[in-house]
Amino acid sequence: MNHYLLSIMQPDGDPPPPELFEPIMAAVAAFNTELRDSGSWVFVGALHPASAATVVRARDNQVLLTDGPFVEAKEHVGGIVVVAAKDLDEALVWGRKLSQATTLPIEVRPIQG
Repeated sequence: MNHYLLSIMQPDGDPPPPELFEPIMAAVAAFNTELRDSGSWVFVGALHPASAATVVRARDNQVLLTDGPFVEAKEHVGGIVVVAAKDLDEALVWGRKLSQATTLPIEVRPIQG
């Protein structure tokens, strides 16, 4: 089995109101259950907002720390899912299901090694 990273591309800003957010979270919980039951689950994690990030840069024997995301953008990685899949096609099926659950774009990327 190969591993794939499914990155949830979340827009900046506040989450949607509860009447929209609660059904999304229920769909995500159902996705996680299906993923676990299938044996493809490896890891799932939600991230704090990009504003909570710290960028660490090493240059010339010095380390510079910068608050905030690495790149200023209108969207950022809001969560990650690592799946075990036999090939990219199977990983893309999980990506499609996650996109339908979250209503957000999902980047599917193979993990090396």
